[in-house]
Amino acid sequence: MTTLTKEQEIELEAAAFRRLVAHLRERSDVQNIDLMNLAGFCRNCLSNWYREAAEAKGLPVSKDESRERIYGMPYEDWKNLHQEEASPVQKAAFEQNKPKD
Repeated sequence: MTTLTKEQEIELEAAAFRRLVAHLRERSDVQNIDLMNLAGFCRNCLSNWYREAAEAKGLPVSKDESRERIYGMPYEDWKNLHQEEASPVQKAAFEQNKPKD
């Protein structure tokens, strides 16, 4: 395995994160509930993790700001443009698979 410096590792991880975020922005047809049911995380989870990382560094990033960084627009705008009502099947799958606190 290639030996990377810590800086190189961070740069590559950041690039992969940016690509994931760009991919999720392009795939607005994929609903958050589908992501949760399949992978156990969604765009909101990513925005929460982003905000938590900022808080750990003492940086003031609000929930709305972190969501806008992930969604590429204000969350309410994204919901109005792309979010559909979850079907009974999606809701049942979420209840069965939702993360335990």
